[in-house]
Amino acid sequence: MAHWLVKSEPTKYSFADLERDGRTVWDGVRNNAAALHLKAMKVGDEVFFYHSQEGLAVVGVAKVVREAFPDASDPTGRFVAVEVAPVRALKQPVTLGQMKAEPALAGLEMIRQSRLSVSPVSDDQWATILRMAR
Repeated sequence: MAHWLVKSEPTKYSFADLERDGRTVWDGVRNNAAALHLKAMKVGDEVFFYHSQEGLAVVGVAKVVREAFPDASDPTGRFVAVEVAPVRALKQPVTLGQMKAEPALAGLEMIRQSRLSVSPVSDDQWATILRMAR
């Protein structure tokens, strides 16, 4: 099982919205690198939900419930979407500042390439962020 991180502005779609909806289509990704990550996601993969713009923190865990399929919001037909469902909110959000200060997360793709809206998270990075959330 792989781990991922997805970003969303909480004013547009928050983790609370995902909990309310029970699942959502993760679409609208137009960055080629991020789109490749969507294509690599498999059912059951775990996903950190990160609030961008406001909050700047990992706030919850979701899981992939449907693998890549054509993104209906893409008129070109080039990009894909996945479906995710909530697993749980983190007891304590893990802020971007905390992640940047943690040496074990120095290689976190989200920090190295901050513009990516979808990025991989290694098993060790996943465990570190979960530990920081408790």
